[in-house]
Formats: sequence, structure tokens, C-alpha cells
Amino acid sequence: MERLRVLTRRQCCRRQQEWQLEALLIDHAKSPLFSDAEKIALEYADAITDTRRDVDDELFARMQRHYDDDTIAELTMIIAWENASSRFNRAFRIPSQGFWKQG
Repeated sequence: MERLRVLTRRQCCRRQQEWQLEALLIDHAKSPLFSDAEKIALEYADAITDTRRDVDDELFARMQRHYDDDTIAELTMIIAWENASSRFNRAFRIPSQGFWKQG
């Protein structure tokens, strides 16, 4: 019984942490918890993820001020992979875990 209470408490704490992280990510541009480089990387991820947007020259130039070409390529690959995985899951009716919400 004690083990169940500990597990449930951990699950509750994990869920609360997920909600807090989600709240931070929704308004990441204004959060003091992210560096300028992290804020730009999150904006870049949003631009790649949202099919109605594009990575414009200004955003890419800001990425280049914070990251070298290898890092931008790696970030782009990871973001693209996650987006491809999401589309794959959608095709097979695998439900979203809710980590990204369209703004």
C-alpha cells in the first residue's frame, strides 16, 4: 500500500511538473528562465512545426548569431524527426501526448 502511495505521489508530482513546463513553454518568449539562445531555438522549433509558417531570413539570422552551422543542422534534424514521428503516429491513430499545442 505504501508503495502505491509513493508511486501515486510521484505520478502526481510528475504531472504537476509537466503542467508547469507546459505553462513555461507556452510563454517562453517572456520567460526569464530561458536564455536568449534558448528562446530563439524554441521560436525556430515553432516555425518548423507550424506548417502555416516558415523560417524566414530574420529568424535564421538570429539562429546563426547564437549557434554554429553544425548545431543548427542538428537542431533542425531533431525538430524535423519529431514532426515526422508525429505525422507517422497520426496516420496510425496513435494519440498525441499533448506536448505541443498550436498557438
